[in-house]
Amino acid sequence: MADDSIAVVDLDRCQPDRCNYECANYCPPNRTGKECITERGEDADEGDPDQIRISEEICLGETCGICVEKCPFDAIEIINLPSELEEEPVHRYGENAFALYGLPTPEPGKVTGILGPNGIGKSTAVHALAGERVPNLGDHETEPDWERVLDRFRGTGLQNYLAALEAGDVTVSRKPQYVDQIPKQFDGNTRELLERTDERGALDDLIDRLNIRPVMDQDIDSISGGELQRVAIAACLARDADFYFLDEITPYLDIGQRMVAARLIQELANEPESDRSMLVVEHDLAILDLLADTLHVAYGEPGAYGVITDPKSVRNGINEYLKGYLDNENMRIRPSAITFEEHAPRATSKGTPLVEYPDLEKSYGEGEFGLRVEGGTIHEGEVLGVVGPNGIGKSTLAKLFAGSLEPDTGSLEFELDIAYKPQYIEIDQPMRVDAFLSSITDEFGSSYWNTEVAQPLQLDRIMEQDLTDLSGGERQRVAIAACLSEDADLYLLDEPSAHLDVEQRVRATTAIRRYAENHDATVMVIDHDIYMIDLLADRLMVFDGEPAERGRATRPQEMREGMNDFLADLDITFRRDERTGRPRINKPDSQKDRQQKRDGEYYYAP
Repeated sequence: MADDSIAVVDLDRCQPDRCNYECANYCPPNRTGKECITERGEDADEGDPDQIRISEEICLGETCGICVEKCPFDAIEIINLPSELEEEPVHRYGENAFALYGLPTPEPGKVTGILGPNGIGKSTAVHALAGERVPNLGDHETEPDWERVLDRFRGTGLQNYLAALEAGDVTVSRKPQYVDQIPKQFDGNTRELLERTDERGALDDLIDRLNIRPVMDQDIDSISGGELQRVAIAACLARDADFYFLDEITPYLDIGQRMVAARLIQELANEPESDRSMLVVEHDLAILDLLADTLHVAYGEPGAYGVITDPKSVRNGINEYLKGYLDNENMRIRPSAITFEEHAPRATSKGTPLVEYPDLEKSYGEGEFGLRVEGGTIHEGEVLGVVGPNGIGKSTLAKLFAGSLEPDTGSLEFELDIAYKPQYIEIDQPMRVDAFLSSITDEFGSSYWNTEVAQPLQLDRIMEQDLTDLSGGERQRVAIAACLSEDADLYLLDEPSAHLDVEQRVRATTAIRRYAENHDATVMVIDHDIYMIDLLADRLMVFDGEPAERGRATRPQEMREGMNDFLADLDITFRRDERTGRPRINKPDSQKDRQQKRDGEYYYAP
């Protein structure tokens, strides 16, 4: 194979007992007597001896690709690597396995961001920087050692950090990506979990600022996803460490809570005479833009190989990522750019009303949460964005519309079939993805369904997996597909962006938007990712009030009016990047922030 290609065999998908070795039988080098695709044999480091291995020295590369096409289980990838990759991998997991090129560079007193798809090696990089895995420099057959690693990175920005790591002088604190796994690993209440992390004497301040004091004496398995996320952030930041790694801080948090978490991370990094390094993986571009001092872009083929670039300025890194072209690397990482409206959307054309509803009130009892809803109209074929803090009544409104709750004041004289994707996805069925989705719609597997739902949500490679084995991002995509596959009057998706990377969010947005347009379907999307709402929504419904006490929902309104109402309540302003039109959070009390507040333009200012 050419030096700039690799072969990857997914051992979870390779099923020799269910095929006739089509890959080997049709392989051109094999047919000339060479041993390009063979069985792994008893000496294989991992996998079943009957599974295949591919000789990268003999393979003809991506230009052939016959084995990729012939494999009935999509277990093989032959990939041309970028010609710019002149060095060997930093780490490769084994023969025909994932390879990582490059490492991020933690900087003392700085917040370093990583932006890139899921499955691209970010966790592998962090394991290396935490000293939990010695990089093998691509040589998976030899025991790795730090001397070779230090020699490889001599003269780079990583040299001093790796030398300290090898000497045992680096301590690490980590926040995991999937916080819903915490209750499975810890049995106790929130206070017991947090008190064991209080190494800096900062726990009380973290508890108050993250607003988790109300759940301190609750069992950890009884609190919500948003509360778990804030507990995990507090536990990570309470430790006294040299290197902090935070893997996705925003899922399940509203924008106000995201801002608080970002400020806490910045403050810890910027403490006087502190050499703490912060590394943050984040898919909420607005928060990453505000939070990070420098940025590494990660690209490649998920599950096959990943490349982590040298550090860039945050603005340039995000803009290049959205553009799909990395300037310094001379590398196209996406065929087309992700674009945003540069100015406030024009008023939407009014379609046929789907729902006209009066003022509504719903209370859960004396001294309990109460919601007031201003009467309004939702039109057929529109995508209505729903924004507001957590615990403010958005789910209560959905239940009122669905008929599972009755209002105390006002009457809902309609019955809607609502397809609902909840915020927290509980999947415990021992069932394959394809069987689950085919049980929802007769359209499953049709060319139309594949084009409109499966392909945008990248479901092909997980169809044969069990629901219980899916990652958080995979579960999210299956749940979105399940919702859109139902026959309904109103499609309600609660935080569809959670655990999706930027590319997946754009694909999910495309799928939702296209489904609404092609089916003249009405969609309500509750989300805290401003970028997703910006790309998706025609109009906005804004919730405000006091979380867990009282909430108010405005009538559906135009984007400019709605965003101004929403952000004014949070005291946050956005501007538009002059090159890409993407929304960017203004630094609090900056000249731009003060000017926009005076003008009453919290979002659509250029």
